[in-house]
Amino acid sequence: MSGDLSRRDFLAGGGALVVAFTLARDAGPAAAAAHRMKVPGEALNHLKTTPALDAWIRIDPEGTVTVFTGKVELGTGVRTALAQIVAEELDVPLARIRMVEGDTDRVPDQRFTASSDTINAGGAALRAAAAEARQALLELAAQRLDVPAAELEVRDGVVSVRGQPGRRVTYGELIGGRQFRRVVTGQAPTKPPREYRIVGQPVPRVDIPGKATGQPMFVHDLRVPGMVHARILRAPSFGARLTALDAGPVRALPGVLAVVPFYFPGDPRLDKVYFLQPGDFVAVVAEREEQAVAAVAALRERAVWQETPTLVPVEELWDWMLRDAAPEVTVRADELVDERLEEAAVTRVRAVYRTPFQSHAPIGPPCAVADVQPTGATVWTATQWPFLARTRVAQALGLPPERVVIRFLEGSGVYGRGLDIDVEIEAALLSQRLARPVRVQWMRQEEFGWSPYRPPQVIELEAGLDAQGFVLALAARVWHATRNQPVAPFPVWPIGPYRNLNPLYAIAQQRLTTRLKASPLRTGFLRGVYRPQNAFAMEAFMDELAAAAKADPVEFRLRHLTDARARAVLETAARRAGWRPHVGPSGRGMGVAVSLYHDPEAASYVAHVAEVEVDRGTGQVRVTKVTVAHDCGLMINPDGVRNQVEGGTIQATSWALKERVTFDRARVTSVDWASYPILTFPEVPEIDVVLLNRPELTPKGAGEPVVLSVAPAIANAIFDATGRRVRELPFTPERVRAALA
Repeated sequence: MSGDLSRRDFLAGGGALVVAFTLARDAGPAAAAAHRMKVPGEALNHLKTTPALDAWIRIDPEGTVTVFTGKVELGTGVRTALAQIVAEELDVPLARIRMVEGDTDRVPDQRFTASSDTINAGGAALRAAAAEARQALLELAAQRLDVPAAELEVRDGVVSVRGQPGRRVTYGELIGGRQFRRVVTGQAPTKPPREYRIVGQPVPRVDIPGKATGQPMFVHDLRVPGMVHARILRAPSFGARLTALDAGPVRALPGVLAVVPFYFPGDPRLDKVYFLQPGDFVAVVAEREEQAVAAVAALRERAVWQETPTLVPVEELWDWMLRDAAPEVTVRADELVDERLEEAAVTRVRAVYRTPFQSHAPIGPPCAVADVQPTGATVWTATQWPFLARTRVAQALGLPPERVVIRFLEGSGVYGRGLDIDVEIEAALLSQRLARPVRVQWMRQEEFGWSPYRPPQVIELEAGLDAQGFVLALAARVWHATRNQPVAPFPVWPIGPYRNLNPLYAIAQQRLTTRLKASPLRTGFLRGVYRPQNAFAMEAFMDELAAAAKADPVEFRLRHLTDARARAVLETAARRAGWRPHVGPSGRGMGVAVSLYHDPEAASYVAHVAEVEVDRGTGQVRVTKVTVAHDCGLMINPDGVRNQVEGGTIQATSWALKERVTFDRARVTSVDWASYPILTFPEVPEIDVVLLNRPELTPKGAGEPVVLSVAPAIANAIFDATGRRVRELPFTPERVRAALA
């Protein structure tokens, strides 16, 4: 599903985000009692900013529906799910939907595609727009057929008089090619879930055939006329300065067009938009990609750098984080925490958990193609934030934003990496310099060495139990490395480091405090955003509390859970996995964890039961099976949700067992797949997924919630197998062997 319409072809409109909020309506427009479900605030903001219905939906004379959305496909299946929502509300075949995503001259500004919010908020905006369009079409049909709208019904984009199928008119005949000229009010009734025919069905993803057959789908595949290739010589270490460069022989290499000094600290324009670690850069531009790769390698041999070690080595990271951090900030402080902890002096548990820097590790490194002309610029990119990319590129080029167009193409894995704008600026600046289209693709070593990472955390938890085994009080302290960039594209997120440390559980007395520290490495947002680190600590700690209370880990959690949906996923996963109640390590190697993503207003719930085998001699942990229960409200596409649950479980298992960024006093040392290993196919566990569909609820996110409870389930399974706790990620053989010693 794609489109080539320009906004100015039909109006100064915008693009659509899609997914479910529910404004319910019967199949016929004369439903006696239309009911409406809450529209998420983010969706309301999008509709207020872009109220024109024509900015979201267009219908051509043949009845094809073009949908404009500021949300983009990240490999998660949202292109298909959003199309299902619109097709359902309009009563048209799914094959008749065309999606236009992320192109800034054609779609509404819906900020970013992240935080598992596309289905929760984006779908709500599209559903409202589709419902508004359907109501407008029924009004037109009532006039055309000279009957009350209450006597009409719709099937496959054809409006007919109920009981008189010969009296009919198509959507294309009613509106084809013309504008609706009305706003999306959010008041048009929508279908009740009991009448769905498309939503809730396991529709095959529309993007898979092209990807499976090797068709050009990704930004890495793009070729435009006159395009040349660039590679960038980056500093060998953080803060290194280029003192000498013999570029003459490189300019003489086959195909080389230019050697361009790219960025030096102190450029006031770039300092405001270009967020890489400061340092000196030189670009090589060539006719062919392999020529650019060879040329930058040759240039590296002729560069002289002044290096000054600026990092703390990874072995000293934890001590460094605890030293000289910012003053402690209190997030929550109930009055009786200390008193309740003293009451529980006999059964008082304290533990410290550590989570490292981790990489996005996409299969395809960052890539962008830019074509800067005197009249404006076009940049093709896999950004997750098209309008921010437009703003940053415009600032870098010295152009007004309206003269820059971002064209979205998928990236081969992003996971939050697309929220940082860097390769787009590099391609645009070089295209402006050379006056022709330039393609920049980072090398693998650049991606691992210079991209932003998930920041590390140290999490100290302390709790006290009463004589009946209930938690009286919980105290949490977090040391968190902040985003480290010259100018952060996001402000410091005050609530971020605490997500999932304010637990699901009914604990009356809680205290949460944090201390921030500037990261020694560039940091950013990785799938889950703070929550996986905190969920690891919280759910591993709940297991420790269960052991201290001499309680079964599942039963202990249930006694502290009042949320019915949380209880349901926990009980479902345990039952499906064949959980046997036990106290202390059973030797079976089974661990459990449960998590909530977001808050009860927009919540997805997940529980994992992990099964492991631990080689006591080598410390090697093998995850043999993972059982998952997943509740994201109303499911738009069950197959899509299942894909996300399986993929997220695999990625989070990789984080738990293998992934850690390493560095010395000068540079990152984990710069390839050998030094930054990820889970391999033979290591992927059996994954058993149970999906809890809740059609009475609005749909929520699926992709990020699933990664939260994997690591703690594995950690708890290691304890169940060995009787030893491992409180630091990843669970490498060396770390597990040390715990067993």
